[in-house]
Amino acid sequence: MAPPTRPTAFDFDLLQRQIADGPTRMHHTTRWLLVLLALLVTAVVGLVIYLQRFEAEEEQRRQSADAQWVEQGARFQFRRLEEDLRGLAQRARAEGETPVLYPAETTHMGLLMRGPGVVLAHGWVPADMSGGELPMTLLMAADGAVSADAADALAVMRDVARGLRRPAYAGPLVDAAGGGGRIVWLAVPLSDQGRFAGSYVARLSLEQAVATFVPEWFLADHAVTLDGPMEPAAKGGRDSGYHAFLELPGTDIALQVRSTVSQTPMVPRTFFVVAMVGLLGMLASLYALRRDFAKRQRVEQALQAQVVLRTAMENAVMIGLRAWDREGRILYVNRSFCEMVGFEPHELVGLKAPLPYWPQRQVDELDIIHRSVIAQGTEQQGVEVQFQHKQGRIVDVLIHEAPLKTAEGVAIGWMSSVLDISERKRAERVAARQQERLEASGRLVAMGEVASTLSHELNQPLGALSGFATGLVNRLKAGRITPEETLGVAERMEQLAAKAGRIIQRVNAFARRREMTRQRMDLVPLVRRIAEPLQRQSGLSVRLGLPAEPVWIDGDALLLEHAILNLLDNAEYWARQQPGRPPWVGVALRAQEGVAELAIGDSGPGVPPDQREQIFSAFHTGKEDGMGMGMGLAICRSVVEAHHGQIEVGASPDGGGACFTLKIPLSDADPA
Repeated sequence: MAPPTRPTAFDFDLLQRQIADGPTRMHHTTRWLLVLLALLVTAVVGLVIYLQRFEAEEEQRRQSADAQWVEQGARFQFRRLEEDLRGLAQRARAEGETPVLYPAETTHMGLLMRGPGVVLAHGWVPADMSGGELPMTLLMAADGAVSADAADALAVMRDVARGLRRPAYAGPLVDAAGGGGRIVWLAVPLSDQGRFAGSYVARLSLEQAVATFVPEWFLADHAVTLDGPMEPAAKGGRDSGYHAFLELPGTDIALQVRSTVSQTPMVPRTFFVVAMVGLLGMLASLYALRRDFAKRQRVEQALQAQVVLRTAMENAVMIGLRAWDREGRILYVNRSFCEMVGFEPHELVGLKAPLPYWPQRQVDELDIIHRSVIAQGTEQQGVEVQFQHKQGRIVDVLIHEAPLKTAEGVAIGWMSSVLDISERKRAERVAARQQERLEASGRLVAMGEVASTLSHELNQPLGALSGFATGLVNRLKAGRITPEETLGVAERMEQLAAKAGRIIQRVNAFARRREMTRQRMDLVPLVRRIAEPLQRQSGLSVRLGLPAEPVWIDGDALLLEHAILNLLDNAEYWARQQPGRPPWVGVALRAQEGVAELAIGDSGPGVPPDQREQIFSAFHTGKEDGMGMGMGLAICRSVVEAHHGQIEVGASPDGGGACFTLKIPLSDADPA
């Protein structure tokens, strides 16, 4: 059985499932989308119903307009016919008989007068009706004999024309001649000086009249037929068509106008197509929006899962985290940082320098460091500073800065990791004190050994001092010494006593059990204060080379002064031991590569190469007083090593004697 595959990355499925089981806005969004979809479907259904009604109304309006057009055209043609007949009546009144019409004369008349088969007969009927045997009266009598209604209609026509002096119609009547069509009679009265002179009557074929005044292009997509009397309320209907009432006085004639071609209105159909395309687009948009919501929900769940994990990691770490913008304004702090300084997040976010957790006595120094960090961040080793807890205690911290960037890679500030190193610094201070105690104990052990040989070291100066004193006493008793000789002996004894005293004083200062008092100090004034009196007191040439800039170190001024004095005394002694060469002592100080180098040389015989490793031992000496080399150099080396430095010996670069070089580390911090 194969072993199970181990995951290579953190599995967020568990967190995502827990988040997905909780309340979500997806259900509310889905409900709103369904409501919106229902509204859209309702709107489309309403649009379809509206378009159907609009098309029906548009069809009715169009057919009604067609019927009105036919109606107006018919009325115009019949009015023109009345005018033509009135002109013929005037001619007939003047000629005394019905005028004969020639084709050339009809060209100037109306359409009904010129239409073939429209005017079946026409003629003049005078007012006295003396012409009872006139052809037109015979035709009227024949048409009136068909039925009583026809006779009444013709009688009414004549009475209206005579009495009202306006054109009158009668019909439609059945054609008595057996033509099978419908006949309409028209009587146009003529007055002479206010008296009725007669009527010009015409017998018309209604079918031919309709066929004449309705154009062919209109009949291409319409059917126009004669219809019987209809009430206005019966108008309408796409199948039955619309009725155009001719409104001829004395008749009740209507034409049925029906469209034979269905004309679909394109504008509403186009609008409907556009609406359907818009609906489909909206449906597609809703579907895409639904998918986008689902995708966003998955991304949100993944993001929430990562936020939950990172929040748990953030709360678990003991390192303080702090983010700020490029102006130094705090953007974010985590719980560890708040516990480190004792302030809550709302008390820190948005603040700028000076910050409340800066110690009052270090505000200026921290402000300089703060501006440097904001400008360029920190180096790889970080920066050590001190914060002050809200309760007042000092916290040593180590800060590292990393650029805070957006997703596009634009730097907007810095992200700080703040490590509490208070315990480490406390342990370092305890270790330093222990080391100093060990060094003091080592010096006491060394001094125990020195004590056994101290008599040897002091034997020669004390023996010489005793010999001088004995000789002086004997010569004083014998009276064989002058005051001048006495003065010389006394000065020599004073010098020997002073040398012995210096030996004891330096050994005592080195061996005394005391803690080093390290403080920030400039080596330049210390070396100047020690070296300059040497030239005045000894008369030697002192070559002093000191820099113009300060050389800062952390050290104990008293111990360093003892070590430098010892080396200068040693250089002075050996400079005088080289005959034939002017004695001089050289002192040079410089700072390079993090180390302060102090070189003290002389014009003496120098140190042989085979003895350079032995001159720092406690019992090696080459001087009469025993403290120049040997024990004095051992003390110097101990002082330098206590300052974490080293001492080296070599030849003087000026071609002189020995050169002792002290190397002490420079101070890390810049001067305030």
